[in-house]
Amino acid sequence: MTLQRLTNPVFLGGLAGLLLMLGSFGGGAIRYRGGVLDALGLSFFSFGHGQGISNAVLFLGQLLLIGSWVHLGRALIRREEGVEKRLMLVKRSVLAMVVPLLFAAPMMSRDVYSYLMQGAMLRDGFDPYTEGAAVNPGPMLLEVSHDWRNTTTPYGPLHLWIGDMITSMVGDNVTLGVVAYKILSVAGFAAIAWSISKIAAHFGADQALALWIGVANPVMIIHMIGGMHNESLMVGLVSGGLYFVLNKRYAVGVALIAVAVSLKATAAIALPFIVWIGMHHLAGHWAKRAGSERPSLKQQVSAFVAAGSLGVAITGVVVSVITWLSGASWGWISEISGNSKVINPLAFPSLVASVIAMVADVFVDDFNYNVVVNVVRSISMFLMLAGLVLCWWLFRQNERRAIAGTAAAYAVAFVFNSVTLPWYYASLISLLGTFKPPSWLIRFAAGASVFIALMFTGSGNHQLYNIGTVIVSALIAWLATVVIFDETSARSSVD
Repeated sequence: MTLQRLTNPVFLGGLAGLLLMLGSFGGGAIRYRGGVLDALGLSFFSFGHGQGISNAVLFLGQLLLIGSWVHLGRALIRREEGVEKRLMLVKRSVLAMVVPLLFAAPMMSRDVYSYLMQGAMLRDGFDPYTEGAAVNPGPMLLEVSHDWRNTTTPYGPLHLWIGDMITSMVGDNVTLGVVAYKILSVAGFAAIAWSISKIAAHFGADQALALWIGVANPVMIIHMIGGMHNESLMVGLVSGGLYFVLNKRYAVGVALIAVAVSLKATAAIALPFIVWIGMHHLAGHWAKRAGSERPSLKQQVSAFVAAGSLGVAITGVVVSVITWLSGASWGWISEISGNSKVINPLAFPSLVASVIAMVADVFVDDFNYNVVVNVVRSISMFLMLAGLVLCWWLFRQNERRAIAGTAAAYAVAFVFNSVTLPWYYASLISLLGTFKPPSWLIRFAAGASVFIALMFTGSGNHQLYNIGTVIVSALIAWLATVVIFDETSARSSVD
């Protein structure tokens, strides 16, 4: 085996995907009862020393996936190949990474079991917005994480409708249900890849780089395909919507994003920014008809009102129709804020509260962490809302700025939100390479992606409070950026 093959991102990506797939059946977010290994008589790989082997294989797959991505990024940044060859290299690498994962068990999260359970609740006449999964005992409930068995769902009516349709088809067969969600996650991932490439091309950005940072990214591969999160479909719909709006098919674009909102409310962050795009298109059209090179202030204001009104109307109609067709209640509106059970440093309020607690515990015996985190979360929510408004206003000048503003707004939302998990960043990561960002942003995003990709174990537990793991992962992330951007510090990586 030559050194060239060991550094070939296609070969490394395929090997990484294979190891992740093999390790997932014993080291992933596996079934509590039943499952593939149990059916094959190999259940010993899911506990004890056997699970240790599975965990090791899966972790090696993580490292190789990151290594593949790093070598792919280095090849792209060095620009040793032509445009078409670079783009083809990214596509082949993504394909090599993803294909083995089509056959993998869930990994890094047990959310897919909650998706099935929530769909089964709607199917069986329960309201997931007012009742927890525990009200509907059965095979699917047994696979739901204990933390979420008495928690209502924060997702929209489309999420429940999809779950209802899947569980109506597969019954209580958990394996077939997981396969159905795998198909949906792959479809969403494919939509992201198609849309991101098109958006980058629209702005004359480097399509290969956009796909590398926004699609081939290990966070995207692990959590969209491996974890099967509904972000995959949501981000695919939003990305497609942005593409259609940029190509002056405003109504279609808004409708797609509205569908995404009915899946998960996070998608709504993109809506105010596409109003700017619609305004520029409409005002420019009116100015051209009037024989003017630039639209007047009156034309811009009128176009803003028209684009905003149409956007609100389409969103309202689409969400209402989906809610009605799904048979779900409007209770999802009150659940948009989500839950507050998850505590990890990815969310700014949790990070601040944890630092305060570390210091306060030295001096106060009965320090109440929950009181502090609730206060910090309230302050952080105000900062998030202010930041979203600021982003919306500052990034209003043109199409490119509006897309960059959408990414900035997602960053603000996920940093200051009460709860943040790695797959949330798919909305941000996917857009990063599309609008010709500065090189420092790509460098930072690359390092952060490697760090986050290492922070979750196959079973779904995070390591963010394991100081040793955090330090080693941060060192690996730094080294990854050195390898990727070596000898390019003076050159913009996105020119």
